[in-house]
Amino acid sequence: MAEPRKADYVIVGSGSAGAALAYRLGEAGHSVLVVEYGGSDAGPLIQMPGALSYPMNMAHYDWGYATEPEPGLGGRRLACPRGKVIGGSSSINGMVYVRGHAGDFAHWAESGARGWDYAHVLPYFRRMEQWHGAGDGGDPSWRGTDGPLHVSRGPRANPLIGAFLKAGQEAGHPYTADYNGAVQEGVGPFDTTIWQGRRWSTANAYLRPAVARFGVKILRGLATRVVIEEGRARGVMLRTREGEIRIDATREVILAAGAINSPKLLLHSGIGPGRALQALGIEVVADRPGVGRNLQDHLEVYVQAACREPVSLYSYWNLFGKARVGAEWLFRKSGPGATNQIEAGAFLRSSPEAEYPDVQFHFIPIAVRYDGKASAQGHGFQIHTGPMRSEARGHITLSTPDPAAPPSIRFNYMTAPEDWRDFRRATRMAQTVLRQPAFARYFDHEIQPGVESDEGIDAFVREHAESAYHPCGACRMGAADDPMAVVDPETRVIGVRGLRVSDSSIFPRITYGNLNAPSIMVGEKAADHVLGQGMLAADERVRERVAEPA
Repeated sequence: MAEPRKADYVIVGSGSAGAALAYRLGEAGHSVLVVEYGGSDAGPLIQMPGALSYPMNMAHYDWGYATEPEPGLGGRRLACPRGKVIGGSSSINGMVYVRGHAGDFAHWAESGARGWDYAHVLPYFRRMEQWHGAGDGGDPSWRGTDGPLHVSRGPRANPLIGAFLKAGQEAGHPYTADYNGAVQEGVGPFDTTIWQGRRWSTANAYLRPAVARFGVKILRGLATRVVIEEGRARGVMLRTREGEIRIDATREVILAAGAINSPKLLLHSGIGPGRALQALGIEVVADRPGVGRNLQDHLEVYVQAACREPVSLYSYWNLFGKARVGAEWLFRKSGPGATNQIEAGAFLRSSPEAEYPDVQFHFIPIAVRYDGKASAQGHGFQIHTGPMRSEARGHITLSTPDPAAPPSIRFNYMTAPEDWRDFRRATRMAQTVLRQPAFARYFDHEIQPGVESDEGIDAFVREHAESAYHPCGACRMGAADDPMAVVDPETRVIGVRGLRVSDSSIFPRITYGNLNAPSIMVGEKAADHVLGQGMLAADERVRERVAEPA
């Protein structure tokens, strides 16, 4: 049977936002065609939560992007993994589920994204969730209970996790039973997109049900440009095994290709800074200087300690241990492989002057890099830490008109004056927690950074800071008359009819925490804008909940 080449809506990208859009548009009775370059997400390396470090480092699943030399980090190039697979980055991420703080969305609305304050987005977070943490504290009225996305918590069986939660309180931080609920600030258990021992990506939550129930189609190929005729998007050109083909959209084209590929595709389609496009021989359709600008990310370091007792996950960090974990997961969907091992963390203020929390901790009961490449020898544990807000902004540009070539990416990490001060504070906060009485029986010595001076921490950050893999912002949402905005508050590309961008690239400012949850929310809310139906009613309870009590 020939592949379909026409649909009401053509969505480029099957990831966090794209899968949610496909589900909601298909549910409304429309024909939907999802374009995805990557292949299947089947197999244990993606579906087993404990194997999370593998897919993000495999060319089969990852676009393999890297930054240009970052001047603030001594010219280092940092990895920027992006999902090249069904489910997009939700199929290769760390599965930590964080909505963000109410203050983040207040900033969105104040910067021109009207209707995207927390009161208006909270109903969409609830619509997408099926939360399984009600018995673990928190107020269920802030959470969703029947959405497609299962949100659960790990067993927290490792004793180091309990020590971390206690140590955080000993260091003077509050405890929060549900940071996605009424109060974000504090130390507490993490929510994850894991269900019954499996990664619950948007491919599992949204895309497969959309295909089975609503007839949504998936077509593999590389989207090379949006077809724009007389100022309106008419379809997408696709590079496939058959060669170059055109996919027509009778209603709209929606780009949900992610933080890097959505702005890249706009640029190749002639939407972006006019002079730069002309210099590459790309015909300018809409001169939008904001395309590719406003790029943001979270940066972090790992504060690591050696463990006196053999209780960390290092026991499994060998061929036999990994085989045992894999077998238990394969046959029972249980054991260490059934969790991402990032089961607790914290959302803290770096100073009393912070309006709301600005430092995040991820606690892991092993001393190992997030990408799994360089573990410390022996038992250990660590806190991933870093400031969540920076004034630094980067950019995505093209160096060639070839759509298959990677773009040039630079985040300009550590180039804002406050970045160094904020990283010193975040690092010292983590060091303080690891030295609390709750860790006394476990803490042997600090592996890294092993220094406390300003100069020592600065050198450590410059040499060892890594991306938290949260790129966003390069197609900023704002008011239609804002010359640097790319999309309006209904996610429509300004200056081109019938075209939207609906993914994390439209974030005006990066949210506080991991980005998968707000990316899915964007897909959910954008679907209602596309359908032109009534938006979910704002939750008036949160009007005053921008700043939490210090």
